[in-house]
Formats: sequence, C-alpha cells, structure tokens
Amino acid sequence: MKGIRGLRASAASAALILGCGVAAYGADLSNMPTKAPAAPTGPTTCTSIQDFFTTACQLSWYGVRFYGAIDVGGGYETNGAPFNKFSGAGVDYFPQKPNFGAKWLPSPNALSVSNIGVQIREPLGAGWSFIGQLEAGFNPYSLELANGPHSVFVNRGVPLALENAYGDSNSQGKFFNDLGFAGVSNDTYGTLTFGRQNTLMADAILAYDPMGSSLAFSVLGFYGSWGGGGDTQDRKGTTSIKYRVNFANWHFGVFGQVGGYEEGNAERGAIQGDIGADFKVGPGVLSADAIAGHTKDGVGVTIVNQTDAFGHPVNIFTPGFANAFMSATLSDNTNVMLAAKYTLERLKLFAGYSWVQYTNPSDPFTVPGTGFNDVAGDFVCFQCVGSNGTTINSTFFNGGDKISQLAWFGATYAITDALDLTGAYYHWWQNDFSGGAKNAAGGTCALATTALPSCAGTFEAVSALLDWRFAPKWDTYIGTMYNVLSGGFDNGYLARDNWSTVAGVRFRW
Repeated sequence: MKGIRGLRASAASAALILGCGVAAYGADLSNMPTKAPAAPTGPTTCTSIQDFFTTACQLSWYGVRFYGAIDVGGGYETNGAPFNKFSGAGVDYFPQKPNFGAKWLPSPNALSVSNIGVQIREPLGAGWSFIGQLEAGFNPYSLELANGPHSVFVNRGVPLALENAYGDSNSQGKFFNDLGFAGVSNDTYGTLTFGRQNTLMADAILAYDPMGSSLAFSVLGFYGSWGGGGDTQDRKGTTSIKYRVNFANWHFGVFGQVGGYEEGNAERGAIQGDIGADFKVGPGVLSADAIAGHTKDGVGVTIVNQTDAFGHPVNIFTPGFANAFMSATLSDNTNVMLAAKYTLERLKLFAGYSWVQYTNPSDPFTVPGTGFNDVAGDFVCFQCVGSNGTTINSTFFNGGDKISQLAWFGATYAITDALDLTGAYYHWWQNDFSGGAKNAAGGTCALATTALPSCAGTFEAVSALLDWRFAPKWDTYIGTMYNVLSGGFDNGYLARDNWSTVAGVRFRW
C-alpha cells in the first residue's frame, strides 16, 4: 500500500490521535536513550503563542503531548547531487554514485530529522503506566514524508549523470515512518513495547555517536545500516517487541522483530540483546553498552549502473533500465556493537566499534517474476529489469562472507552553557568478498581495487560542528565534513570524495 505523503496529511493524523487521547513522554525522540525511560519532568504547559516560541513550555493537555522539530539550512558541497524531495536528507551529504561537481544546495535535516508526533504516559496504578508514541519524519523543504526506498525507486532508468540524491532508509513514506508503538512501563520491572520502534543498536547510536546521529556530520547517522545491524531499512522494526529494564547502575534490553515483508518489515526476523552500565570513574562517569544480534533476509536497495573493467562509470548520459536499475540485495546479518562515553563536567568523550557479517539470505528468490512489495509499497521482483527496472539479488555473497567494520571516536566540549564544539572521526572498512568474480566488463579485484563493490575498501570521514542554543527551543549551527572512498567503496562512483559545509537553524518543541 502506498504511504501517505505530505506534511498536511501527517499533521492531520497527529491531530486526530491527539483528539483520541494518545501521547507519550519525551520531547526529543531522536535522543531516546538505550535505558528504560524515566518519568517525564518537563516544564509547564504553554499558555500563549509567545510562550510556545520563546520559552521551554510544552504543548500538553491532560497527559497528551504534541512535539516536533524543524531543521532547515543550506550548504556547499565539492561533489554534490541534485535535491530529492522524497529523501529525508534531501541531498547527499556523503559521496554517492551520482555526486559530481561543486554545488550550493538546500540542506534540510542536517543536524536532526524534522518530525511531528504525539506521546503519552498514562498512570495505571501500582507503579504501572501505559505508554505510546507516534512520530512522522519529513523533509521540511518538499513537505514530503521521508521515504528513502522510494527515492531510490524513482531513479530507475535515469542516467547516472542526471540522477538525484537518492538514499535507502527505514523511513517509508507513512505517517508512522519514524515511530508508532505502545506498551507498559514500571519503575521496577522495566518497559515492554510493541510496534514500530528503534532497534537497540539504533538507540545506542543516539547515545554514543558524538554527532548525535546527524545526517550531515555523522557516518552513523547518514548510513543507517549500523543501527539496522547491517541494512538501513532494518534500523526500525514495524512489528517488533522491545523490553528494557534498569537494575542499579546496569541496564538490559532485548529487541525482537516478528513478521515479514507482508507486514511492512524489511526483514523476515531479527533479534538483538543489550547489556550496559554507568560507572563512576575518577571525577567523571563512564557509560558503556555491548549489543549483539542477527537479522534474517534483510533488504537493502540501490541503483546499479554500468561500469568498465576498472569499475568506472560508463554510459552516464544514456537512459533506460539497462543502465540504471534498482537492485534489492538480501542477506542474513550477524552483528556486534561496542560503545562507550565518558562525561566529565563540560567534556564528553565518545568511542565505538561495530562489526557486521553478511551472508546469502536464508530464503532466496529464484523464480523470475517473483518478488515482494518493499517497505515503501514499491514492487521489486527477481529478474524484472526489463519490465519494471528492478531485480532481487540473493547471491551477492557467493564469493564469501562480507565483513564490514566501523570504528569511531569524538568529543564534545561545552564552551559555554549554550555553545558546544564537537569533533568526530569515522573509519569504515570491508574485506574482499568477491571470490575472484568478474564484473560485466571482465574486471576483477586483482585488476583494480575498484572493479567490484565486493573488493576490499575503506571509507574515511572527519567532521566538526559548532552548535549554539540561543533560546530554549532554538539552536543554530555550522559544521563541516570531509569524506573519501577507496577500493570497493568507490565502485561506480563519479567522484570519490566530498567536502560538505552546512549552516542551519533548528526549532524543537
């Protein structure tokens, strides 16, 4: 079923739910912690329009809270791609296949995704509460609900040199594209929730990424595959169960995804477990989490273009499905994430490591014409390039298992109570899992490290950000990120690096 699109549709849905008494308990869901959430302690309810814009008051009535964020800005990229109205990011802050040439671009959602939502925590007695959240993320320039898979789908048949800034994601164009869950919570026994919600790894990234999962300044934010345990579409589960509990200074969690593609998921099952704690170390506090999991039949989509024997793009101005088709790669993914943070007065230090092993899926598609509707509602099928410009790849890891690894570290320093300076470094690398395979033009990884996307490769990124909170609900920022690709990461790309600088303003309520 096609997702509901447009900000007016999402606002109407949120208003309807408000009227029915559904809400939840944290103002900034993009920063939900890995621990079981504490009771809300927000400021008073807004009494006027002036209060709403100039104070920290909340839009809340009888326990129901309406919240949101709008993040707008502009930027310059040394190798950019044209704006895409369906993508939540709108532009490619990091190098993608069509990125080429210097561009001034509208730059939405650089620091955090624009969203609207409702939240509730309704006491039930004896320490129990009913909780729920419904949230929609959108592109503030196009007013489209974020729909990453569809941003890829609409680029089928478009010549590489004319493609825009598509990007796969877990946001699928529906009014609950960010969150939509309900459950119960108890101060002693923890929190149990059902529905569309973050994986434990996605929660951990929000807590341990120095750039706070920013789309413009963080590899962990722009590439949601790390939160999804291998595929960005799996960063949230639509029919999932999550349990979190605190015990003294320790916290534990388990996440399970049930159901398959027919229920709006991008996998046919997933599980993650988390253990973490906070320790007093010297004058500061050390927080750490270890998470492990497995995903069955995960989905990732991209546009496949023609290349020469060395993996360089060819026919970049020639239209047609044969030169630009969408491939849905299926895989079983085993994943581990370790992350830590040390907080000392005005200084926060961050570090983390993620490891993912990809193998061929448990349930491959082998009959031409068979397929499924992806999370955005677009039909993809095996060997359908000639008919609808899509195919399903269930054999991408025939040459061997892919091992993808990411290490990161960074720091945030509070120059004043309202001004933060953050720096971060990300190093991403993969093995050669080609098994000696040749590309369509006869090239192998032995001929050129860029011949195939399965060649060994690295991705380096470094970023800096200055963020000024000049009013209770307002902040303005400027940041820059440089990133460069090598080896298999650079297969089929028009440019191998990008320097992106973005300035913007954000309003959160």
